[in-house]
Amino acid sequence: MPFDILHFRGSDQILRDKRLEQDFLATMQYLDDVLYGSLYRRELLREALADMGWRDHGSLNFLEGRRYQFKGYRQGIAMEANLNFYEFILEGLFRLQVAYDKGLIEAGILLLTAKRSDKSPYGSSLRLVKEDLELLYPSISLPVSVVLFDLGQPFLMTEEMTRPPSPDLANEGGESCRP
Repeated sequence: MPFDILHFRGSDQILRDKRLEQDFLATMQYLDDVLYGSLYRRELLREALADMGWRDHGSLNFLEGRRYQFKGYRQGIAMEANLNFYEFILEGLFRLQVAYDKGLIEAGILLLTAKRSDKSPYGSSLRLVKEDLELLYPSISLPVSVVLFDLGQPFLMTEEMTRPPSPDLANEGGESCRP
C-alpha cells in the first residue's frame, strides 16, 4: 500500500461498528490516487473528500463562532489533514481532541505526510507516530487513526516542456509549428 494506517485506542473497531471500514480504505486509496505527485494538494484534498462523501454531512465547524473546520466528517468520525508537514500531528490531534471532549465526534482520522528530512534523528515516521501517541497520552486520549501518505514529489513542468516549438521545425504538412 502506498500509505500506512495506524489505529490507536480502538479507532479501528469504531470504524467497523459504523460500517465505515471499507469506505475509509476506499477513500484513502482515492486520496492517494488523486494527490500523488500533485502540487496543489489542499484543494484537491477538499474535492476528493467531497467526491467520497466526507464533506456533505452537516457542518464541519467544531468551535462555535470560529472558522475552524474539519477536512471531513461522517457518522461521528472527523478527519483532519496536512500533507505537507509531519509536525502538523500536534495541531491535528489537538483539533480532534477538542471535538472529542465536546462530544461532537466518537473518533478521528489524521492524514499526514510520511516524508521527513533525511537528516531526522528520529527514525521512521511509523515509529515516530507510535511514540508521539504514547507520549501525548492522557492529554490526547481520543480514538484516532493516523494515515501516513507518501505522495512523492510534486510534478512540475520543466522549461523544456513549456517552451514553444522552435520556428525552424516543420510539421508533417511542411508548415511552421507556430500559427
